[in-house]
Amino acid sequence: MLVSKRRGQPTGAALASQSPTGWLFIAPSLFGLGAFMLLPVLAVLWLSTQDWDLIGPSRFVGLQNWRAVLADPQFGHSLLVTLAFVAVVVPAQTALGLWVATLLTKGLRGSSAFRTILAIPWVCAPLAIALIWKWLLSPTDGAVNALSGERVEWLTDPSLAFPAVAAVSVWSQVGYVALFFVAGLYAIPEELGQAAYLDGATSRQRFWRITFPLLRPTLVFVSLTGVINAVQIFDLVYGLTRGGPSGSTDLVAHRLYAEAFEVARPGRAAVMAIVLALGLILITVAARRATERKGAYALR
Repeated sequence: MLVSKRRGQPTGAALASQSPTGWLFIAPSLFGLGAFMLLPVLAVLWLSTQDWDLIGPSRFVGLQNWRAVLADPQFGHSLLVTLAFVAVVVPAQTALGLWVATLLTKGLRGSSAFRTILAIPWVCAPLAIALIWKWLLSPTDGAVNALSGERVEWLTDPSLAFPAVAAVSVWSQVGYVALFFVAGLYAIPEELGQAAYLDGATSRQRFWRITFPLLRPTLVFVSLTGVINAVQIFDLVYGLTRGGPSGSTDLVAHRLYAEAFEVARPGRAAVMAIVLALGLILITVAARRATERKGAYALR
């Protein structure tokens, strides 16, 4: 039997030869990993080097698609819009979610029912939410304008479309964020807050000196998933504004779709998808390293 010199344990090859039945058990997972993760990645990499119009045969063009996309001002504009969208949406939904979570953990009457209501927008189809809000924000017969008594072009005015889409996105994600914060708050030992109270700490001091630092793992998680979700938002944009007006809501995910299916340049869309994926990987790695360096549960 092959034995590892370091730990005295059988090596992977030895384990595989001793228990071939184990490979049969993990075969479905390996098939799913290869068919639904590795093959699509390879397909996108291959497509990024092809000139194809979705109908005729493809033609190898090397790095031509990369040069075209990186020099495209429209794609650069979409990147800036996406960064602005993330900078607005993620802090807003995180702060609102934390505030709602603190209310839900105070044992107020109706808290259980309110948690269920909060989760409804998150579990609904984003495109359905977009269509509902498009009707609510309609300038002619929309409920929002009917209540205000004024005609406001929420989705056709370039200065209002971006904050309108951002507000709908925040509304749909607050419940998701709040439920995670509720779980994080319940995981904090009550003895810490009680000890601080006996020492004369105010409620604000207990929150910022004890509760908030102990919520750092939850905060990192909801912030990171919020960034990933905001960067990939397509359904809301497609249903509300189709990237308009004047490109004010043209996020990268929508630009990718438009490039692939509206102008029939999937090779360039593949490059945009790779750039988007690399950006998300860098953000994830940076957030993890920052968390590990600072310490997840450090109290100030």
